[in-house]
Amino acid sequence: MPLPTVAIIGRPNVGKSTLFNRLVGKRLALVDDMPGVTRDRREGEAQLLGCAFRVIDTAGFEDEDPASLPGRMRVQTESAVREADVALFLVDARAGVTPLDEEIARWLRSAGTPVVLAANKAEGRAGEAGVIEAMALGLGEPVPISAEHGEGVGDLSEALQPWIDLPEEEAEDEDEDSPDAPLKLAIVGRPNAGKSTLINKLLGENRLLTGPEAGITRDSIAVPWEWQAADGTARAVRLIDTAGMRKKAKVQDKLEKLSVADALRAVDFAEVVVLLLDATKGLEVQDLKIADRVLQEGRALILALNKWDVAEDASRLFNGVKAALDEGLAQVKGVPLLTVSAATGKGLDTLMQVAFETRDAWSRRITTGQLNRWFERAIEANPPPAPGGKRIKPRYVTQNKTRPPSFVLFGTRVDMLPVSYQRYLINSLRREFDFGAVPVRLTMRAPRNPFDRDREQRG
Repeated sequence: MPLPTVAIIGRPNVGKSTLFNRLVGKRLALVDDMPGVTRDRREGEAQLLGCAFRVIDTAGFEDEDPASLPGRMRVQTESAVREADVALFLVDARAGVTPLDEEIARWLRSAGTPVVLAANKAEGRAGEAGVIEAMALGLGEPVPISAEHGEGVGDLSEALQPWIDLPEEEAEDEDEDSPDAPLKLAIVGRPNAGKSTLINKLLGENRLLTGPEAGITRDSIAVPWEWQAADGTARAVRLIDTAGMRKKAKVQDKLEKLSVADALRAVDFAEVVVLLLDATKGLEVQDLKIADRVLQEGRALILALNKWDVAEDASRLFNGVKAALDEGLAQVKGVPLLTVSAATGKGLDTLMQVAFETRDAWSRRITTGQLNRWFERAIEANPPPAPGGKRIKPRYVTQNKTRPPSFVLFGTRVDMLPVSYQRYLINSLRREFDFGAVPVRLTMRAPRNPFDRDREQRG
């Protein structure tokens, strides 16, 4: 049974994201003193009084032209409230009731969604007058709370209980290695590459805020979804939209720094990362830096050229980007490069198919027997060098983890193997076991020489 949903609504800067973080028990939403930080609606799971529910943090409700950015944000907020089981209307007790609060209250009364009114920042005497004033909104007695300090959350839980009172079911441990587990797919890239548009196209709805303005997305937003594969099976996906990542030197604004840090955390959370490129701008140095960061974190990487429907001289562009990738990402050859159009949907099914195949490779485990048969052939075909006349004796190799595939090579003096020979072994591993372009890690483990240790002690 789906969890009941609580949508937090209110004008900008009343503390909605702070309350959201308090309810979910994690610092998921970006918080800043500047109004209007939240733009897309963010979801999380909360537990109060033994009840589990889904909570939605919405953008600040503003009275603006529907075509403007604040106007489009308001449309997202209204949609979240209509879908919710209960709306949690937050006002600022210290600022008192404003005309915009009164407008929101009028809209809520006509929306048909049950409403719980809460007066935030009510700690101390400074908020007492605002709590009393909020009663005039006609939405019942306000619950005084302090989202920042956690005061009044128990009273808020009791006020919400009629709409969230479903027994919390025991959560089963999700086996992340299972091919049936949801694919955690993050979409990253420079600002205005079309990340939110692509996710909206996959979902078939305007779930994320989009527009011509660069940098609309600030929080990393995770959205559950099911992809219908060509064979008719439904595959669970967790789509993660992220803020655009510009060159570090250009990121001066505090809020943009928070957004970029949030996007990098989303990469750590993901299994497969799609780096979305703007086909009208080609490949830039910043794209290679983002790709390198993804690979350093051990995530599986796919590159997608977006806006392919309006790209000029497509064949030359594709070959140029591919050549630049081979040169710029020397540590991993053959990263999948796909062409898509978030506007028309072209290539998106192929993108999802490749994403699942890439995760399969990223999660692959090889038996020790298979590994050592490969290992014997690789050593025989290309014996290790003897730097300084010291013979290196590789003994055996084993896989110590997956996601990404990681291996340990044991033997005498294997820690002296040149980087070029290590790269030979990794590339041979890729070919033999069809790892494709996912990161493969190889660690050398050589036993310490007791005679060397004795000499060190005598010295």
